[in-house]
Amino acid sequence: MSRDAVATSAAIRVLVVDDSRVAREYLTHILEADRRIRVLDAVGSGEAAVAFVSATRPDIVLMDLHLPGIDGFEATRRIMAEAPVPIIVCTAGTSFDEVKTAMEALKAGALTALRKPVGPMHPNADADAATLVSMLRVLSRVPVVRRWSPSASATPATTATPATGLSAATALVNGAAAQAAMLSGTPAGGPSLVAIGASTGGPPALARLLLSLPDGFNVPVVIVQHITQGFTEGFCTWLGTETHRTVRIPRHGEQLEPGVVYVAGDGAHLRVAPGGRLETSTAGPQTTHRPSIGILFTSAAEVLGRRAVGVLLTGMGRDGAAELKTLADAGAMTIAQDEASSVVFGMPGEAIALGAAQAILPPAEIGSLLGRMAGHHQARA
Repeated sequence: MSRDAVATSAAIRVLVVDDSRVAREYLTHILEADRRIRVLDAVGSGEAAVAFVSATRPDIVLMDLHLPGIDGFEATRRIMAEAPVPIIVCTAGTSFDEVKTAMEALKAGALTALRKPVGPMHPNADADAATLVSMLRVLSRVPVVRRWSPSASATPATTATPATGLSAATALVNGAAAQAAMLSGTPAGGPSLVAIGASTGGPPALARLLLSLPDGFNVPVVIVQHITQGFTEGFCTWLGTETHRTVRIPRHGEQLEPGVVYVAGDGAHLRVAPGGRLETSTAGPQTTHRPSIGILFTSAAEVLGRRAVGVLLTGMGRDGAAELKTLADAGAMTIAQDEASSVVFGMPGEAIALGAAQAILPPAEIGSLLGRMAGHHQARA
């Protein structure tokens, strides 16, 4: 067999779904420029997408949101209930309605949401195309499961267990003795701040975590979520609506308020500063991501030490993993999402391998633990 034939047989098999013929042709062109990718078909409706996936089972689906008939959310929901495969939601808009629908698709089982690549004459065309191809190649290998619930919002309960890289003395697992050990190290009065980092799969995980916090939880929560440029404002509105909490992008120098959830804005690092303030910056240091989870965690370690809690959730790469260890070394409590509930076990897995996580839990149990650390005992309904 020739090398080209081998490459074709091993290629990632993709279904493109978009109501625009021009968009379907352009997306196909972008994807098939990489010899490791083969577009099996490009269809223009949600019904056609559901039927094709049921019959052919591609390795991954690139799903538009606005479709004739059933939209991209409903098509995603049906695919994940009937013939689950990895799905990337691709949308042209960044309005609240667009972002809300994209977030609902993530709850239904889609792996991530991206903005559609700009046209070939745009200066960002090559960068957008490279991002799409890179994300597709990684996520095509992510195992997915059937979503039986129409809302697809529940995650099966899991039991946290120690992972490779955590010593028996360091690992705190899901159990009464372990939880008591963690709570005994909480500063009097509870933590002053919870710093959370998340990437791929983060929005539904964050919603589950925040929903499991108890009523009256008054510790400020600061989040860096890797998300498509332009989605952050709509994401904050969606997250606040989902969790019934105050969620907003902070201003530079803003004073932390009890119980408020702050999300780093587009393209700006977010730091904890002395005096209970937050600082934003578009200047260095140069990192792979801006905003950077690592920069948030490092600042929390330097300013708050043991009065901070660091949480690293699902995501590709390693942003925040080493810095979660910095938090732990400064005396802070540190938690990583467990593998079973993670969409991509990259960042939390890296942190666990470094011995940075003192507890390994699914999002809902992380929220319950945070509530107990803050002195609450009754989880929200």
